[in-house]
Amino acid sequence: MLVEVAVAAAVRGTFTYRAPPALAPEIALGQRVAVPFGKSRRATGYVVGFPASAPEGVALREVAAVLDRVPPFTPKLVELIRWAEDYYLVPAGELLRAALPPGLNTRKGAAAPVRRGVEYAAPEASAADALPTLARARAQRAVLEYLLARGRIPVEELRAAFPAGRPALGALARRGLVRLEREVPVARGGLLPASAAPLALTPAQAAALEAIAGAFGAFTPFLLHGITGSGKTEVYLQAIARARAAGKGALVLVPEIALTPQLAGRFRARFGDEVALLHSGLSPAERHAEWQRLRSGEARICVGVRSAIFAPVPDLAVVVVDEEHEGSFKQEDGPAYHARDLAVVRAKLEGAVVVLGSATPSLETLENARRGRYRLLELPARIDDRPLPEVELVDLSKLRRPGRDLGPGLVSPRLAEALAETVAAGKQAILFLNRRGYETLVVCEACGEEARCTECAVSLTHHARRGILLCHYCGRTERVGERCPACGGARLGVGVGTEQVEEAVRALLPEARVARLDRDAVGTAEETAELLARFARRELDVLVGTQMVTKGHDFPGVTLVGVVLADTALALPDFRAAERTFQLLAQVAGRAGRGADAGRVIVQTFNPATPAVACASGHDYAAFAAGELERRRRHGYPPFGRLLAARVEGSEAGARRTAEALAEAARPALRGEVAMLGPAPAAIERIRGRTRWHLLFRASSPQALFRVHGALARVAHRPPGGAEVRFDMDPHSML
Repeated sequence: MLVEVAVAAAVRGTFTYRAPPALAPEIALGQRVAVPFGKSRRATGYVVGFPASAPEGVALREVAAVLDRVPPFTPKLVELIRWAEDYYLVPAGELLRAALPPGLNTRKGAAAPVRRGVEYAAPEASAADALPTLARARAQRAVLEYLLARGRIPVEELRAAFPAGRPALGALARRGLVRLEREVPVARGGLLPASAAPLALTPAQAAALEAIAGAFGAFTPFLLHGITGSGKTEVYLQAIARARAAGKGALVLVPEIALTPQLAGRFRARFGDEVALLHSGLSPAERHAEWQRLRSGEARICVGVRSAIFAPVPDLAVVVVDEEHEGSFKQEDGPAYHARDLAVVRAKLEGAVVVLGSATPSLETLENARRGRYRLLELPARIDDRPLPEVELVDLSKLRRPGRDLGPGLVSPRLAEALAETVAAGKQAILFLNRRGYETLVVCEACGEEARCTECAVSLTHHARRGILLCHYCGRTERVGERCPACGGARLGVGVGTEQVEEAVRALLPEARVARLDRDAVGTAEETAELLARFARRELDVLVGTQMVTKGHDFPGVTLVGVVLADTALALPDFRAAERTFQLLAQVAGRAGRGADAGRVIVQTFNPATPAVACASGHDYAAFAAGELERRRRHGYPPFGRLLAARVEGSEAGARRTAEALAEAARPALRGEVAMLGPAPAAIERIRGRTRWHLLFRASSPQALFRVHGALARVAHRPPGGAEVRFDMDPHSML
């Protein structure tokens, strides 16, 4: 038997091996195997096919070992990964390795033993009657007598009493006298409690649910466009309940579970231990155990982040992508893929329904709905017809005039007044600023020297509480000095981060209970959940944070949301900057007024007339989308064109030389159908000591880009400057 294997390495293509007769019956599609690779090493591989004939002129080697009793990948998952290999131009082995939880990825082809919970042994009801038959099997009799005296016990206890008793225990189990059970721990950390009872649906919710459930059994993609607070999650929950009633499974992708403990908590409250969680906030053992619960069919619903698109959910009927517009669904490091788009492909392969939900859909998804590729479902009103919050713009440019003050921490007098009123009324407020730290730039007043990272082409951020300057890209730190190391002049802090805003609010409202939610204040999913739980219990009055505070939280006590600076992303050299700004503003504004009391939003900006800010202040997604789509159409950007990025990293000279060689190789393949931008240094030219160059290719179809990639791949295989080349199909970040 011939076996096609994808090796768990950054190697394009697959390799053919022979299956020795002793192993052939054990080898199945999707299985991990150990294979000889290279001159003297053994590698872990994944079975992705069974060729009918061997490649000519190649002496085939044999599979060395089978590493799993049950293949970790189903045939449909293998098919999905092969599709992703071709489309995203990444090795299948890299995708397969990234798709598995820790503990199933091994080095040198050796299977890593992973303990899954606690194994128990218990005597069967008829065991006592069978004791006389074990007169000659003394070891089995001794073990059985111990079990009859102790009842159901952990096998570890039995091993302590009988160090050599495992064979006897196995023999008793085969005789039907002993029952062996394994309890798998269920991941429970980082969740917020929620009600288990289904909620009454609005007419719009009920119509959406019937459309989704009515499509079960056939591939149907939906865009569920519901404004903030309109009840999208309840539609997901009740659709999945319908799927479970039919004995089917469900997959729910969320941007970051660590930031949305309410959502994960609602799924667990509704479906209990049928829900498996897959995200980086779990320990490796927990992630492995949750994955195994799915693979065995013990859990039939998976809630996870982007890598959960490869989760082995059995009998898949519905796939949900919540907040489908979120950029975190795009994998930037490692094998590049977009989990939202793979969700559509997986649903098609498995004949399932896919629901893409958002209050601010990505323009690509919106255009797919307009072209009829996706069915559009709308939730145009909030639950109980609660009004959207009123939005007030504060023009910061007017506050910089003589005699006026922006206020400490960039908290304007108007925002300070609203905060005081909110806290005095016993209500809660959220303040949003997408900048960590205290000051975003430290500069010398005398010579103008910036405090910059020596490894990255970025400024260091001042974190006052820790007394350090920190690089947010490589993590390098240095102590804060009052004097410039270059000339001895005094240093000045410029720019505002969440740490400074928190300090300003504490100074403005000494009696208020204030907390901060960002990557510096909380480090784990449990810490995030605990802080949000305190806010939900109204033990805090004001929550200051980065985009972590915008992620789908539902706090009825919040009546004020303040956007400290709306312009932080607008100046980025990225054609999606305006779209991301609008989405962030709309999402954070949606946190206000979700209870019985009306909400209000104060947005501080230097650019009140820019469409992203003006449309967000009017809750006018349609107007923003129309204007932005027309701009994209004029320039040929997605969704009206397709992009391929070639990202080069290496030494300063090597990266440039490799990028220029890629450009030279690409030119004959452009044929007037593909536009090439670059080669040019990346917007952030150096990260972690490696110089970065980019080339961007734009075409009307992916096929033209695949042709260009074929020309580039020959250079990337042996780059002349020794740099590393990564290809990114449908890139999401231009930085």
